[in-house]
Amino acid sequence: MIAVALTSLIAFLLYLLTEWRGRKRQEGEPPLIKGWIPYIGKALEFGRDAHKFLTSYKEKYGDIFTVRIAGKYMTFIMDPVLYPNVIKHGRQLDFHEFSDQVAPVTFGYPPIRSAKFPGMDEEIQKSYRLLQGENLSSLTENMMGNLQLLFRQDYLGEEGEWRTGDMYRFCNQVMFEATFMTMYGKPTHSTRHAGMAALREKFEKFDAMFPLLIAQIPISLLGATKAIRDDLIHFFLPEKMSAWCGSSRFIQRRTEVFEQYDLLGDLDKAAHHFAILWASVGNTVPATFWATYYLATHPDALAAVRGELDRVLQLEGWESGPPPNITLTLEQLDSLLYLGSAISESLRLSSASMNIRVAQEDFTLRLERGRSITVRKGDVIALYPQSVHMDPDIFQDPEVYKFDRFVEDGREKTDFYKHGQKLKYYRMPFGSGSTKCPGRYFAVNEMKQFLSLLLLYFDVEVLEGQKKVALDSSRAGLGVLLPASEVRFRYRPRQP
Repeated sequence: MIAVALTSLIAFLLYLLTEWRGRKRQEGEPPLIKGWIPYIGKALEFGRDAHKFLTSYKEKYGDIFTVRIAGKYMTFIMDPVLYPNVIKHGRQLDFHEFSDQVAPVTFGYPPIRSAKFPGMDEEIQKSYRLLQGENLSSLTENMMGNLQLLFRQDYLGEEGEWRTGDMYRFCNQVMFEATFMTMYGKPTHSTRHAGMAALREKFEKFDAMFPLLIAQIPISLLGATKAIRDDLIHFFLPEKMSAWCGSSRFIQRRTEVFEQYDLLGDLDKAAHHFAILWASVGNTVPATFWATYYLATHPDALAAVRGELDRVLQLEGWESGPPPNITLTLEQLDSLLYLGSAISESLRLSSASMNIRVAQEDFTLRLERGRSITVRKGDVIALYPQSVHMDPDIFQDPEVYKFDRFVEDGREKTDFYKHGQKLKYYRMPFGSGSTKCPGRYFAVNEMKQFLSLLLLYFDVEVLEGQKKVALDSSRAGLGVLLPASEVRFRYRPRQP
């Protein structure tokens, strides 16, 4: 027994010695912060508060430094002036290596960039065009109809009666079901799917484990998560989806692509559809909550947004109150400057995505004004936009919500500066470059529609006596942060 213990101790000490003698900073490389915990490095500190962690190291080491986080060496570029130099290196710095590792394991489908599925990745990438451009018009029309259906059936009670509820839950219930119906269609003989509440609850449980899955923690170690994911995947089996009608052209095209590959089983196809559900609501729901919360707690913002909505309806001939069926076209939604700015501002305050690129070779990354850094193959280059969003040199009073921050002289404001230089990347809730979220236009459109109908149909008030809601930083790096607590609010059909 003693011999086994001694052997284990010696092995551990040798491991520590190897770690201590491991990677050293070489000439031309940024400052290296490894941390004292083997493999883990600085992962625990980063996970507690990524923004605070990175800000402190920026103050100590400058705009570029490398940190070991959970076995990966991640070089953070903290100056947005340098972002274009990173984003343009598409050959040496690739996003797909990271996504190809984590997405299949997270959602339960086989890797598609393989000889088993030739050409599938290219076809899937092409399908995302159906979420943009002229295709947005039909998505907008369907989403508007689905939102109004849910509001009328579930929330528009007797005139004048206040109803109370939890704001995040309210946003989640409406956006989850409306988005689902817009993307996947409805049952052939019904206006709504049965079991949607149960599906949403399972989705929430899976989503709670999402950060651990992305961190590549085996799903077998996460309790009931594997069984929950299996149930979610089964909801999208081909025989079930074949009984739905009115699905989006985007989902129809993906289904057509999947049918071309005999080696892709029914469960694999269903897992792909489940992944799109997560992509459609995983960040849009919390983003919708924050936009709603900030409007509801800032009367001047709510009045300005509601005012421009009323003016749009007045141009359509509606002088008193909203019509029973509201139709806002894509062009009309785009014309709502204050609404667009309010959404952009809430995203600035709540989004904490991380833009990741993996070095495909050893190379020298050339930056501004003759600067350069040496990058090793396999290292991760990371941009952390929250540091830009909260930079007082770029945004005056960055902690303060200003609904009109992105409006200037009657148009969208796009001029923001750092070190006297105009920034190309100053607001990045959806990523950057070729890896930008392909569904970003649809997501923003959904939020505009939800908020438009909410403010036109309802009076909304946050109940008094509640603390300001904080951000839950546990999902830092993965998109829009969730609220750390619920918000109690009340609503009623809008009074004249």
